[in-house]
Amino acid sequence: MVGTTEMTNWAVDLIEVRKTYARSIEALRGVNIQVGRGEIFGLLGPNGAGKTTLVKIMMTVVRPTHALGTILGRRLGHRGKLARTGYLPENHRFPPYLTGMQLLNYYAALAKVPRARRAENAERLLDRVWLTQWANERVDRYSKGMLQRLGIAQALMNDPELVVLDEPTDGLDPVGRRDVRELLVELRNQGTTVFLNSHLLSELEMVCDRVAILVEGLVSRQGTLRELTEHTLENRVTFRGDAEPIRGSLEKLSARLDGNTVTLPGGEVGPLNELIDFLRGRGLLIETVAPHRFTLEDVLVQAVGDQKLPPAKRAAHRKRSEG
Repeated sequence: MVGTTEMTNWAVDLIEVRKTYARSIEALRGVNIQVGRGEIFGLLGPNGAGKTTLVKIMMTVVRPTHALGTILGRRLGHRGKLARTGYLPENHRFPPYLTGMQLLNYYAALAKVPRARRAENAERLLDRVWLTQWANERVDRYSKGMLQRLGIAQALMNDPELVVLDEPTDGLDPVGRRDVRELLVELRNQGTTVFLNSHLLSELEMVCDRVAILVEGLVSRQGTLRELTEHTLENRVTFRGDAEPIRGSLEKLSARLDGNTVTLPGGEVGPLNELIDFLRGRGLLIETVAPHRFTLEDVLVQAVGDQKLPPAKRAAHRKRSEG
């Protein structure tokens, strides 16, 4: 079932998206995601979380069991809005007998881009993804990284309002990934909405305005990186000496001992000074004191762990982590 609810304040507004495959395999169990216009939004999660299934539902490649919401202000599957959407699928395959220029023209023609505009966009985008000198070479001569860059150019041929990219940096070297990040920021600055599905968390962390974490077919977390990590600040104190005899006392101070490092949750100055005084009082020499905020990877690991807990314990654990 695909609902017809229409809203215009979100570029993507997905409500209760469900997908059940044969033998009652639930890939998506009621996903709700909102993406603002003109932002870079990242979708992340462990393997099997349902990320690619969700992307394919957005692009009408897979039919949902149930879905409400809109894409660019119109119901899911609206042909006019699909024509204003660029898409790079994961593990894409291009006709090997086409040249890079021919391929871009072909896909733009499918999106009904006027002929003159196709030629102009193809030339500009081949230059932007550093493939101009390969424009007239058959794509079966392209490396994996070159095919990925060509795929990104293909997704931009129709001057889209929304670009949906499934693992866009797959196969790219570090320089290529940096170049793609710069391109995505350019698109955002031009007002284009970018929806990214990637397992490279460091890439998402550098460019995304907001992210959603998908775990076992449900959205576990959603928000800006600051919102997702604001309750995860901790202080790490390194020292010289043997703290093993005072491990129990440290635990009473809510501190965690790991080798020659003591980690104290929270960023309050009072408890930190109390910990430092305690360590010094036991003859330990303080070497460094440094604040640490969770990375996106830390948040993902925590989200995956929470999802495996019983519902009551999951709620209690989240409440403690946000306290």
